Amino acid sequence: RLHSHDVRYGSGSGQQSVTGVSAADDGNSYWRVRGRTAAVCERGTPVRCGQTIRLTHLGTGRNLHSHRFASPLSGNQEVSAFGEAGEGDYLDDWTVVCSGTYWARDSEVRFQHTSTDVFLSVTGEQYGRPIHGQKEVHGMAASSQNNYWKVMEGIFMQPSEVFKAEQYHAEL
Repeated sequence: RLHSHDVRYGSGSGQQSVTGVSAADDGNSYWRVRGRTAAVCERGTPVRCGQTIRLTHLGTGRNLHSHRFASPLSGNQEVSAFGEAGEGDYLDDWTVVCSGTYWARDSEVRFQHTSTDVFLSVTGEQYGRPIHGQKEVHGMAASSQNNYWKVMEGIFMQPSEVFKAEQYHAEL
């Protein structure tokens, strides 16, 4: 699970850490899908494959972020949480990489950073204190099995009426 809390990296950017955890009851693993920086994402509108989004951490209000700092354990690209109350910058934008037209609730997806092209990834590197046992989340240049993500739980909105009309309307 993609996790974050108000613990800062001790190196690199010094921004809020983003890690991977396996606990199913982790309250710090909830993220809100939002429109890319300076764009609106209407509630109930399905996310298209290839669409650019932001993921905002519910507990801290910071956005999933990446930049050209080395990650602390693997030396890949650092992934952090940045901004205040959902406001950040263009380095918070991620492209949804999936098959089909829309990001389906039960399907695996990848997130590719729009500015640096790395994929949001988690491998086996684990932290010690103060976040013992949590795995490093980082950006990797190549797509692999380490950068598939799946929604495990959350609040899912019904598609908007506009989307329903688009899906089922046939011209005569």
